[in-house]
Amino acid sequence: MSDILKGQRALISGGASGIGRAIASAFVAEGADVTIVDRDPRVVDVATEVGATRGEVLDATAEDGVNGLIDRLVTDDGGLDVLVCSHGILTQSPAVEMPISQWRETIDIDLTSVFLLNRAALRPMLAQGRGRIINVASQLGIKGGVSLAHYAAAKAGVIAMTKSIALETASQGVLVNAIAPGPIDTPMVAGIDDDWKRAKRAELPLGRFGTAEEIAPTAVLLASDPGGNLFVGQVLGPNSGDVMP
Repeated sequence: MSDILKGQRALISGGASGIGRAIASAFVAEGADVTIVDRDPRVVDVATEVGATRGEVLDATAEDGVNGLIDRLVTDDGGLDVLVCSHGILTQSPAVEMPISQWRETIDIDLTSVFLLNRAALRPMLAQGRGRIINVASQLGIKGGVSLAHYAAAKAGVIAMTKSIALETASQGVLVNAIAPGPIDTPMVAGIDDDWKRAKRAELPLGRFGTAEEIAPTAVLLASDPGGNLFVGQVLGPNSGDVMP
């Protein structure tokens, strides 16, 4: 590794497993001081396993909890340089059968909580005149998905929000971008039914799902200097060829 993130103070949500854990591990390997948060209590042990500075349980849908976390990190570490939002849930239901509770839960966790973390992180980043925010969306936010209207809508919202915030903050030194992975072999995707996964693999030009470790280098690029310096409101797509903008 090259230590290209040496000394960068990073916060990664969804760090207990999957893409978030892989990004945390890659950031640590590149020299960053990493805090990982997750609603899963295993995040504390994972922080030790990947060499993160700290791991904390966080309900990212709780506004006071999110604001309090960012305030504590800034007080303890002197600032915040990188935010990666990689948490989320994935469930299935045809739209015609979807209960409103399922829709609201997905929008709350996969979109509103990302906004809360972005908003809270922007305050210290804008004050210090620099920062990077990386929101993990999904290619389904671009193309949609059968029985995934709620998830696709949330991820489309993350993409649109990312672009909007990027327009507001780039001139002030804060660069905001998104990663829209294709299907990745993670615990979250493991819960999707096998028929869906077989059909999806057959659609992919690469013929396979990705791994979390294949997504992490994209986050490292976006967080790095000079590698990420010209990315503003972009949506990078490591997706096995599922979407070709």
